[in-house]
Amino acid sequence: MKRIARWALATAMGGLVCPLPALARPEIDVRRVAAARFGNDAPWYVDRIPFFESSDPQIDAVYYYRWGLFRAHQRDLGAEGYISTEFLDDVSWQRNPYASLNDATGFHIGEGRWLRDPRFTDDYIDFMYTGGNDRHFTDYMADSVWGRYLVDGDAARATRHLGVMRHIYRLWDDRFDFTKGLYWIEPLADATEYTISSIDASGGKDGFNGGEAFRPSINAYMAANARAIARLARLAGQPEAVARDHDARAAAIVARMHADLWSPTLGHFIDRYKVDNAYVKYWSPIRGRELVGYLPWTFDLADDTPVRAAAWAHLLDPARLGGKAGMRTVEPSYQYYMRQFRYEGGTFDGTRPPECQWNGPIWPFQTTQVLLGLANLLDHYDQSVATRGDYWRLLRQYTRLHYQGARLDLEEDYHPDTGKPIVGLARSHHYFHSGYVDLILGGLVGIRPRADDRIEVNPLLPADDASAPRWFRVQDVPYHGRRVAITWDADGRHYGRKGLTIEVDGQQVASRPTLGRLVAPVERRAAAPAPRPIARSVQLVRGSYPIGSASSATEAENVHDAIDGRIWFYPELPNGWSSDATSRDQWYAIDFGKPVPLDRAEIAFFADGKGFAAPSGYRIEAWIDGAWRPVGGTAAAPVGNGITDARWPAVETSKVRLAMRLPAGKAVRLAEWKLF
Repeated sequence: MKRIARWALATAMGGLVCPLPALARPEIDVRRVAAARFGNDAPWYVDRIPFFESSDPQIDAVYYYRWGLFRAHQRDLGAEGYISTEFLDDVSWQRNPYASLNDATGFHIGEGRWLRDPRFTDDYIDFMYTGGNDRHFTDYMADSVWGRYLVDGDAARATRHLGVMRHIYRLWDDRFDFTKGLYWIEPLADATEYTISSIDASGGKDGFNGGEAFRPSINAYMAANARAIARLARLAGQPEAVARDHDARAAAIVARMHADLWSPTLGHFIDRYKVDNAYVKYWSPIRGRELVGYLPWTFDLADDTPVRAAAWAHLLDPARLGGKAGMRTVEPSYQYYMRQFRYEGGTFDGTRPPECQWNGPIWPFQTTQVLLGLANLLDHYDQSVATRGDYWRLLRQYTRLHYQGARLDLEEDYHPDTGKPIVGLARSHHYFHSGYVDLILGGLVGIRPRADDRIEVNPLLPADDASAPRWFRVQDVPYHGRRVAITWDADGRHYGRKGLTIEVDGQQVASRPTLGRLVAPVERRAAAPAPRPIARSVQLVRGSYPIGSASSATEAENVHDAIDGRIWFYPELPNGWSSDATSRDQWYAIDFGKPVPLDRAEIAFFADGKGFAAPSGYRIEAWIDGAWRPVGGTAAAPVGNGITDARWPAVETSKVRLAMRLPAGKAVRLAEWKLF
């Protein structure tokens, strides 16, 4: 590869800068911003997320929307901790009773690594490596754990599941063709139903199942996972033979990808068929270009040559993969481009809405992966096909997809010509099957996390595009146990100082007057342990303890939703126990089935300014000596769309009740009631 070592490149460009005298810092008022972006739920974000601002209001709005999306998809499993979900509500193919899926773990960990509170990502990784990863879909979890280590610098966290990582890696031998040296997968198990391989393998009749193929996706994932395991093995001090074995596996897969999954005719990484039937033949290549062909760059696996780099011209071509509103998953020259095969509940009957397909529609999942690959290409590949202006244009295009009119709501897929949602099913709202925060912090801001004790920044902003942000700042970024801030001001008019600067723990450590690479030392510091309170009130298995009951609207699922470990306040997807409005006095009770110690509660009420409102008053009662008795203590005033806290002297009780007084004519929606 013809890559210039980053250290040498940074030094040659004057990017390594000695510590500078401290200047007045252009601090973001985080409490004001949190209140404006998140309303009553602001306290959850203040001490957790990096705060960002720029001269582009759409980028800012979607950045904070995506943190709200992350927050909404944190499901509390009680003693098993938190996981990130893909759909807010249940879907039939999830892993029960947890509602987990493994295909989007790379995005979930990639976003969560930027939180200052490590608990959510810690719990999620623990869950997935202690039985949660059922290999329902392909994934690149080991690589994402390494990517998290590059941000937090915590070796113990990164290596604690190394043995299970290696075990799961070897389980994928059931999808390895030892004669070809490549992995194969059915597109459906790659989370990509209705791709060229599956449609053509059906003779153009379907494509939901079938079409097993050697794909750039699974092979890039497995090469990246092997490389990550090798690095983690060295980090853990394991025998060098372990690391060498996985390095060799990664190198062998990459070599075979370049030799066999590269199409000289199409100038693109493509699938070859594993299946052999009346329509397609084993080892034959598919007949078109797909967006998945860029995944070798997503994981820094592609050769750094002009021949490979030329593939990016297909993404920039509006007649190929570059749709007017977003990236096409398949080129329009494909025979079955955008043909709708599948509808909700079966075939089309004139009323059923369409289901997801990846034969052309924009898919945030692959859009994110391709933007990550483009960021790598622009940061350290020697090429002249794509520019920073392309990254900025495609990032803005993706940003616009988050808007449904004036409302922010990311959905499952979109039409590449109009940018309008295609599927639009009830499950589709606020879909966490992609990334965005990582694209802002790692791409636009340009943080390139490293394993050594340095921070590297290379913003992917075009210097000659008037539409690009003239200024930005991100602060409270966790990096190697420190708190980092990065500021860019093109002319000094916004922040009072021109150029790009890096601050570590409030001290400016590096700067340069123009956009470009900047490297500064960061002394690693161990992070403080994260608190891990356990909610005793979560009911994972319906019908088992703890069991909820209510004063009205007692349908089993309605009652269960108040103790299912999920909190969100989106009106498009109702969540929680919704009372009726026939009485101003309502209650919700939890039976634990045995005495448990309790001393505090977190109560989440939904309010929409219409039919639902937070109570005007409430009290918490415990079942003591055969009667309901107030627990006392201190209780915050009830708020809608946020967390109401209550604390009391510890009691041991088998049942608790939340008694509520409602405003006249209103119902209450108890999104979640957590007890600790």
